[in-house]
Amino acid sequence: MNTVALKKRRALSRSIPLFLMVGPVILWLLIFVAAPLGYILVISFMKKGTYGGVVANFNFQNYLRIYDPLYLKIFFVSIVIALATTVLCLVIGYPFAYIIARADDRNKSILLSLIMLPFWTNSLIRTYGWIILLRTNGTFNTLLLSTHLISRPLQMLYTNGAVMVGMVYTLFPFMVLPLYSSIEKLDRSLLEAANDLGAKPRRAFWRVTLPLTVPGVFAGCIQVFIPTLGYFFISDLLGGGNSVLVGNLIRNQFLAARDWPFGAALSILLIVFTIVLMRVYKHFGGSLENIT
Repeated sequence: MNTVALKKRRALSRSIPLFLMVGPVILWLLIFVAAPLGYILVISFMKKGTYGGVVANFNFQNYLRIYDPLYLKIFFVSIVIALATTVLCLVIGYPFAYIIARADDRNKSILLSLIMLPFWTNSLIRTYGWIILLRTNGTFNTLLLSTHLISRPLQMLYTNGAVMVGMVYTLFPFMVLPLYSSIEKLDRSLLEAANDLGAKPRRAFWRVTLPLTVPGVFAGCIQVFIPTLGYFFISDLLGGGNSVLVGNLIRNQFLAARDWPFGAALSILLIVFTIVLMRVYKHFGGSLENIT
């Protein structure tokens, strides 16, 4: 019995430090993550009150309302803009990440600093900067008019194109950094072997470099695509009332329409969509990492 009691005491003494380290994290997740999500899930099955608020009337109407053509169109436009933003970030970001990965240590530090520099300023302030550039009497239109390339100002602001520009600018680092990490870990001896076998640089890129950096491509695309659906302030400022994305719709339901149950249902749908994308990334991206 003394031996058993001694073993229990030792096990308890070992578990106490672990609990002290992990316990606060678990408590924080339960209070600030699990509890709010559980609350959102519960009220998504409730009913909106006459003057706002939530009425405890369990139903599925909020989820059925999502099939309304108006809301389906908003989801479709949101996905199209998110896909276009992701593709643009990938097309622009891959060469930039490749240049950083192949640069010497001094230039690499400078280029990485340039990537991280926008994070030193609030993204809302940076978005206001794009308003100054894109508005009718803004910098771009002034330059085009002064060079006589256009005869009258172009409508750049309050369009889906302006929203995409803002999204690409804001989320560009989230594409470059995973790509840079993946390209930097690439074994250069494989490229040397391809060169010895007669492969030209272009062929070596398509047959060696790109396939081996697909995990970085997957990671970057996920980190750009998912936030694009929820960055409502960019579409609010650069799109005005002409561009309503899923994030704007959710924000409007909570703050303007005061329809918390429907806003909660939209939020749950967006969370489920995000989880599905993460599972797809884990399945395909993780398997590709194991292969490489």
